Amino acid sequence: MTLGVRALGRATLARQLLLERTARPVATALRDLVGLQGQVPGVPHLALWDRLAGYDPAELDGLMTAREVVRTQLMRTTIHTVVADDALGLRPVLQPVLDRTFAGTAWGQRLRGQDVSAVRAEAAALLAQRPLGRAELQRELARRHPGLDAEAVAYDVSYRVPWVQPPPRGLWRASGAALMTTVGAWLGDRTVPPTSPEELLLRYLAAFGPATVRDAQVWCGLTRLREVADRLGPRLRRLHTEDGTEVLDVPDGPLPDPDTPAPPRFLAEYDNATLGYADRSRVVAPGDHVLLPGGPGGWTGTLLVDGRVQATWAARQEAAATVLLVRPSTPLPAADRADVEAEAARLLAFLAPGRDHDLRWGTDRPA
Repeated sequence: MTLGVRALGRATLARQLLLERTARPVATALRDLVGLQGQVPGVPHLALWDRLAGYDPAELDGLMTAREVVRTQLMRTTIHTVVADDALGLRPVLQPVLDRTFAGTAWGQRLRGQDVSAVRAEAAALLAQRPLGRAELQRELARRHPGLDAEAVAYDVSYRVPWVQPPPRGLWRASGAALMTTVGAWLGDRTVPPTSPEELLLRYLAAFGPATVRDAQVWCGLTRLREVADRLGPRLRRLHTEDGTEVLDVPDGPLPDPDTPAPPRFLAEYDNATLGYADRSRVVAPGDHVLLPGGPGGWTGTLLVDGRVQATWAARQEAAATVLLVRPSTPLPAADRADVEAEAARLLAFLAPGRDHDLRWGTDRPA
């Protein structure tokens, strides 16, 4: 089977729950999507609103406070919002990515050739006692170990010791500092078998496929996934794009008709659909996609029209109303604009319920 850009795009939208909003529990969606990028605390809420019918942020908030969902460092060494089992299962297979990334940083270079394992263990014990920010951890290590490069060791700990950011960080209508506590201290004696590279690739393809090996590597940060794909053999479906590139897939992955209607979706600035590939052409149309500066995290991003990024958006609070700015990267047909306006009204009702709303088109930016 040969797949064009539209076919690949519709497959992505279907698996990322962006073709139509679905009714499923938040935890199930997070598991199916292999988590959601959470570098900006409010982003996972908007990502779930885009995907789930009747999404209520209180559901994710409740899962986080109940320690069933956590914010932790995983794919691409970035923070993701994942179910607790994935925080435990995915970390071992992704630890080499974190190790490699840290070794290439200025802090890693400063610690090159030094054995800081004992201090790292001491730091982990401190984090297990109570959540600490990296700066506070650095100060405590410096106090205990005069002459130690405490800044570099604090960063070493943040890459080498599995941690979570506890609430209120990541709650919808709350805020909190970016503190760390260890996964073990937060999740207790819960045990989960480590995810294998084979399982990781299969889960990626189920949520993002069909995709190339390089796409998968960019998504997670691992290398040598070609060998993993070869080991999977007949467990993978092998297809091709119009230019002859091989793309891999799970056997039962949905492949919607390329002409399946794709409604507008206001994606947050970090979204699985735009970060999950080396080649993003399936979801990003050619154009000048300049992000508009917005308000707090989760209030700016890109706009899918007919399944591809064709505009950017930002929302901000003004005295009289919540303003949504939409900047098309290419001219939009009148029918598409009408659909975008309807979705914009729903977005504003979600972001700022009970306030007056104002949708503006063009290139105007907040003062």
